[in-house]
Amino acid sequence: MRELVPWWVRIAGKLVLSRVPVSYDTWRGLGVFRHGEMHHPAYALSTFQSHFTRARIPVGAPFVALEIGPGDSLASAVIAAACGATRVHLVDTGSFATADLGTYRELCAYLRQAGLQPPDLESTHDTATLLQRCRAVYATRGVESLREIPAGSVDFIWSNAVLEHVRRAAFGDLVRETRRVARRGSLSSHQVDLQDHLGGALNNLRIGSRWWEAEWMARSGFYTNRLRMSDMVRAFEGAGFAIEALACERWEVLPTSRRAFAPEFARYEVADLLVKSFTVSLQAA
Repeated sequence: MRELVPWWVRIAGKLVLSRVPVSYDTWRGLGVFRHGEMHHPAYALSTFQSHFTRARIPVGAPFVALEIGPGDSLASAVIAAACGATRVHLVDTGSFATADLGTYRELCAYLRQAGLQPPDLESTHDTATLLQRCRAVYATRGVESLREIPAGSVDFIWSNAVLEHVRRAAFGDLVRETRRVARRGSLSSHQVDLQDHLGGALNNLRIGSRWWEAEWMARSGFYTNRLRMSDMVRAFEGAGFAIEALACERWEVLPTSRRAFAPEFARYEVADLLVKSFTVSLQAA
C-alpha cells in the first residue's frame, strides 16, 4: 500500500497528522511516526556492531561512546555497556526513547545469548536507573547537548540513518561539535540515507528551500536536509575529519526527473544525485 500512495499525498497526510494533538507515544504505537527500529534486539545489536567494528577498538578495551540520534530506544546504552563502554552519550533533539523496561530486559537476554554480559536490569524500575547502570547519559537538546560533552573525550561516534534528518542550518555545527568531542585519532561511523523518505525517490528535491525549511514543514515527520553526499563530505573534512572509508549505493537512473527539481538543485552533478545512501568512516585528524 505504501508504494501506491503518491508522494504529495504522504506530505499532505503527515502535515495534517502532525498537527493533531496526540502524543508521540500514541503515534508510535500506531506506526504513523517512528524514529528507527532499535527496539528489536537482533536489529539493535547488528546495527551497533556494524558501526562498532569500524572503530577498531581492541576487544575488552574501555571506551567512551556517543550516538547521534538514538531515536525510539536506549538500546545502544545497554549494548555499548555490554561491549565495555565506561561512558555512553546518547544525544537527540527530543525525548523519544521508550520507557518500557521490558524492551530492555528482552535485549539483555538476547545479548547474553550472544555471549555478551550486559548490565543487570532485572531490578530496574525506571529509565534513570537503567542509564545509571549503563553509565550512560541521555541528552535531548541536540547540538546544545553536544556542547556539554568534554573536548577530546569520546572514542567512538556513530549514527544510523540520522544525519539526513539534522536541520540544514544546524548540520555544520553538529559536525564541528562531534569533531570537538572526538579523541584525536578516533574513528566515527555514519550511515546516511539520501532517499526522500516519501517513497524512496527524490521527490523532496521538487520543493524550494523557502517552503521546505519552514518550521511547520520541518516538524512534520518527513523532513530531510537534502544535503547530498558531496555536501556532507565537505562538512566532515572542513571540521577536521579525514575520510577513512566511503561506500555508497547508487540508483542506475534518477528515480525522479531532474526537470522536476527546484532550481537550487540544478548545480549538482548527476553522479552526486544518483547516490541513494552511503556509509562513511571518519578519523579525527
